Amino acid sequence: MTDAADLDAHHNEKMRKIKAARDKIMAGKTEERGLVIVHTGKGKGKTTAALGMVCRMIGHGKRVAVIQFIKGAMQTGEKVVFDAFPDQVEFRPMGEGFTWNTQDRSRDVAVAMDAWAAAKARIADPQIDMVVCDELNIALRYDYVPLAEVLEALRDKPEGKHVVITGRNAPEALIEAADLATEMALLKHPFRGGVKAQAGIEF
Repeated sequence: MTDAADLDAHHNEKMRKIKAARDKIMAGKTEERGLVIVHTGKGKGKTTAALGMVCRMIGHGKRVAVIQFIKGAMQTGEKVVFDAFPDQVEFRPMGEGFTWNTQDRSRDVAVAMDAWAAAKARIADPQIDMVVCDELNIALRYDYVPLAEVLEALRDKPEGKHVVITGRNAPEALIEAADLATEMALLKHPFRGGVKAQAGIEF
């Protein structure tokens, strides 16, 4: 054999073994149920990842509710897109901006609790397949929403319901309750170089 043929044969044999191992693993994965998914960390992409799953749900004909706990003071590109699917997606920006903008804790708590009431109702609704609680972790960090209530709602949710929670500083108890938890790590960000938030990238 030539060196190229040897390389191809070695590659094919390696991939055959990997596929056999993967097929064996996949054969044991038979359970299907609703998941609790947490996207946290200092890196960009937590909400983006959650809304990407909303797009997938739309493609599969599923119903989704997106409740935004902090965002709401500005028009975003994703709201325009999801508003085009009113039979499948309820997109509710219920925040008034970050707490350092509002500078009114009592109002922040009231707004966050209103958003949590909306989210909790949709988590309990068996007609909705997925609920995204965007930036709920921020509301939990500042004690605007009781963590115990959130954990209880997740425990009691319908069996097939997916719940996605985003935001920095996810509480350890929430991570423990999650089926899938991802931490976004910050490596570089243009904001540090003086680049402002831009349409289509941040909103």
